[in-house]
Amino acid sequence: MIYYKKNCKKRLTNDSSATIMNKQIYMLYVHVRGKGILEAEMENIKQKPVGLLILRLFPPETAWKLLIQILSVFSALLVGAVVIKLIGGSPGAAYRALLVGSMGNLKAVMETLVKATPLIFTGLSFAYAAKAGLINIGAEGQLYMGGFLATLVGSSFGWMPLIIHLPITLLAGFIGGGLWGLIIGWLKVKFGANEIITTVMFNYVAIYFISYLVTGPMIEPPGTYPQSRPITDTAILPRFFQGSRLHWGFIVALLCVFLFWFFFRKLKVGYESRVVGSNFEAAKYAGMKPAKVMILIMFIAGGMGGLAGANEILGIQGKLFQGFSPGYGFDGIAVALVGMNSPFGIILGGILFGALRSGGNMMQMIAKVPISTIYIIQSLVIIFVIAGQMITLENRRKLLAIFRRNNGSE
Repeated sequence: MIYYKKNCKKRLTNDSSATIMNKQIYMLYVHVRGKGILEAEMENIKQKPVGLLILRLFPPETAWKLLIQILSVFSALLVGAVVIKLIGGSPGAAYRALLVGSMGNLKAVMETLVKATPLIFTGLSFAYAAKAGLINIGAEGQLYMGGFLATLVGSSFGWMPLIIHLPITLLAGFIGGGLWGLIIGWLKVKFGANEIITTVMFNYVAIYFISYLVTGPMIEPPGTYPQSRPITDTAILPRFFQGSRLHWGFIVALLCVFLFWFFFRKLKVGYESRVVGSNFEAAKYAGMKPAKVMILIMFIAGGMGGLAGANEILGIQGKLFQGFSPGYGFDGIAVALVGMNSPFGIILGGILFGALRSGGNMMQMIAKVPISTIYIIQSLVIIFVIAGQMITLENRRKLLAIFRRNNGSE
């Protein structure tokens, strides 16, 4: 970091574009100064005898983020209750069934974690790209390609011991999704192709490519069903308990969340990625190589999507077939947005959406509310989260002034 500061200072002194860079640095100063103002305002609230608990327990910026997310989810559930009422259902009965189906007992909790596992991976896929200023809508396609390569390796080499075969198969899944994402990064850097468009297009390419494989070259003999050969026992992710579907892929997901934090907080390339995401031109001016950073980030982001597919095949399905993902790649975008691209937030977002998925069936059976209502609630969560993130510093200060008045301040 010291190198970048010195390099940037030298360039500012000798280059004719110093005025532009000074403006950019000034804007960064204003941003940091704004956080300082926010911190000072929040400190006033903390010192009051009565105040919001969340503002007392966390640093100012973190407190605001948590507050926005909690209010967003609560607002989505509230509007969802109105929707349920309009279609003739009972919101109380529906949400009770949803809670029982997702958290009612140990088996329900484990099923929620099963649904959360691929969502954490695809949430990380979106978050990696977002940190570098990219928008990765292609986690679904990367998931399919990761599942394809994991199946290719996992259904072969059955003579290997599990301790070797399983890691190699997971690595194959990462590489499958990573290469799919790397192509996107290369197109972005080489031709300036918009990654939103290319990732969406590549989703369809990957989905139909898998459909072709499982109905042709990879079909399981004698060819009755459109699916691949089963994964060998040495490449199957072990399950925690007999009779449960929760497998060690959840631990792998948590490990990837830790690596996500370590990458962006402790490694030089992670720092460069955040700078590129904040200001491409400033990063380039400071001597970084944004093109290489973007290609690397898209490879890692694709790899996370690939691991989602590998975990679904190796831990749940046991073979590759058409449509083995119910949209985990797209839901991962919502998970990352709800978690605000933070490690802990992605875990919570994955569990939230996993709970909605696992409890949705129970809600439909007991409360007679269509499972499509779950997708409405998910959409509402995204809308409210994005709306909350649009709150500016000035609006925050106004809200803080209201909180101070409510707490009896002068």
